[in-house]
Amino acid sequence: MVESFQVRVQHQAFDAGAEIAALSGNPACGAVVSFSGLVRDYGDSQQVVALELQHYPGMTEKALQAIVAQARQRWALQAVTLIHRIGYLALGEPIVLVVVASSHRSDAFAAAEYLMDYLKQDAPFWKKEISADGSARWVDAKHSDALAAGRWV
Repeated sequence: MVESFQVRVQHQAFDAGAEIAALSGNPACGAVVSFSGLVRDYGDSQQVVALELQHYPGMTEKALQAIVAQARQRWALQAVTLIHRIGYLALGEPIVLVVVASSHRSDAFAAAEYLMDYLKQDAPFWKKEISADGSARWVDAKHSDALAAGRWV
């Protein structure tokens, strides 16, 4: 396996197992860590049945690539796959996948957390929660996300 650092923003679902397997074939890697985020039934409002995610094409990918580049400067990484979905996503569907391969588990775990913390803080996505009654509301930036990203400073 050659070094692979990829970012994808897409409508279609991803196969987390296949993405993990793709980064697991390098004999220099002692660790592959992954995180998959799913649409849950609550958020800022209760009884969420779906999310609608929008982004700014080109800008979003560039922001995600910058976050991956920052992680590469902090930790010895062999590969990263970062996938974020957009569009209408129903309850239980996957939203985001972060897969990090490294020689050591500590680098892989730390980099995966870092990527998620900064993705939540800095990536230009807009999320709308759709409730069971059909109402919808845009989700504001969260102070907790800023705090999570701030721990890496």
